[in-house]
Amino acid sequence: GSGSPRRTGMAQVQASHLLIKHEGSRNPLSRRTNESTAHVKREAAIAELEQWAARIKAGEISFADAAAQRSDCASFKRGGDLGPFGHGQMMEAFETTAFALKVGEMSGIVETDSGAHLILRTA
Repeated sequence: GSGSPRRTGMAQVQASHLLIKHEGSRNPLSRRTNESTAHVKREAAIAELEQWAARIKAGEISFADAAAQRSDCASFKRGGDLGPFGHGQMMEAFETTAFALKVGEMSGIVETDSGAHLILRTA
């Protein structure tokens, strides 16, 4: 293609996430279990996500394994990998966080209309 690849590279990041959906999720259905998450309290989802984050930080489990075991997003099949994305493709809070992370860095808990996420920037 034409254009500077450097500029394109800056405009995209690659990230993985672990999503826990809850009662307030826009589409309260787990893509992993195909079960409703309407009974999951927001506070419980965040508390559970904090436990996963602690296990990942402690090195007990890799981010990819945690996402594969628990994420309610269809990306659980790929260890949470969302592939590369640019501006305007993800929800604002998600995008802002992903672009602010360093490669290999994991976010704190980020809340969007989808639910509560942990985000790992991978590229």
